[in-house]
Amino acid sequence: MSINLALILTILTAVTGVVVLFNRLYYMKKVPPGENGNVVVDTVIEYSRSFFPVLLFVLVVRSFIFEPFRIPSGSMMPTLINGDYIFVQKFAYGLRWPVIEKKFYETNEPARGDVVVFRLPSDPSINYIKRVVGLPGDVIVYDNARLTINGQLMPLAEYKDIETEVEGFFYRESLDEREHAIRHSVEILGDSGATPRLRVYEVPEGHYFMMGDNRDNSQDSRYIGPIPETHLVGEAVRIWMHMEGIEWPNWGRIGTKIQ
Repeated sequence: MSINLALILTILTAVTGVVVLFNRLYYMKKVPPGENGNVVVDTVIEYSRSFFPVLLFVLVVRSFIFEPFRIPSGSMMPTLINGDYIFVQKFAYGLRWPVIEKKFYETNEPARGDVVVFRLPSDPSINYIKRVVGLPGDVIVYDNARLTINGQLMPLAEYKDIETEVEGFFYRESLDEREHAIRHSVEILGDSGATPRLRVYEVPEGHYFMMGDNRDNSQDSRYIGPIPETHLVGEAVRIWMHMEGIEWPNWGRIGTKIQ
């Protein structure tokens, strides 16, 4: 069973806020400072006065500015690896009310190449992270591991000098001149001997086509379909920690900007 942290945080903030308001508007007038009141009520008020500012601050930051996430799989290798902790910019694609996720203020729209966290359409309690490949109205052709978008073949080149502990075949891919690394399990340039596979996808209006950088091991829009704009959570911008289990953090990944 998944835990809805946004709902819990919102409820706690609302409850402590109501208690603080009750104290200010009614209780402190009925029981002036220095006089003995109800012990239970006094205790609840004291705790609420202490926790409300902290809860409100966390709620505002988490809902509208940045939210931390942990990378649980290798679908975005080599850009992101299992054990990365990232910051997601919540206001990148508009401001939404917590819990109900209703947008109330427009900011920017996703650009091709952005790394985005979104809620899985089939189960919104699950968050996925992938790269934006297709925008609304795009026609995407995935032919033998090569991307063609609206009739234009996306540039791809070998990435031999990449610094990574991950094994595989690595390439530099450009999406609208935004370069990033992708991984394949087999060689795809030249006469690779791979079985040709041609797939064509049309991105509906109000939706985005997402793909993982670990192209042969990613459950993305090729399988789950395009992602509605209403399910976008925010843009992944930076790694703030990398740790697997009880091992020491990988200091070299801390602070890395997500390309």
